[in-house]
Amino acid sequence: MFTAMPQAITPEAIESFFALAWGFAAAGFCASGYRLFAKHFPSFRQLEVGPVAARFAAIPLLMFSAPYIIMRNTLRGRRLEKRRTDLVMVATVIAGLWSLMSGTVVVLALQVLLHV
Repeated sequence: MFTAMPQAITPEAIESFFALAWGFAAAGFCASGYRLFAKHFPSFRQLEVGPVAARFAAIPLLMFSAPYIIMRNTLRGRRLEKRRTDLVMVATVIAGLWSLMSGTVVVLALQVLLHV
């Protein structure tokens, strides 16, 4: 009498949404934590200046805070420099994919730590 409704969203899609959210949350957390101690936001320029040891130390920070940096620079550029909307869209997609990748790492690390 009753037919089963098709599943609207797959578990893999839900897991991807959670990874995306964890990625953006980790990016904001890393960038805000860095600003708390350094009094300025992290930047990709950290890979160009300073001693070699400091450059290597900045790599993990920039790997996880990159989505935040990309979106901050994109929105500032849109507002101040009147950048085109299609460039903002491309930067948003890049930041989203980067967040998905770093969020997947965070979710997998949490699964290992919590033995889930």
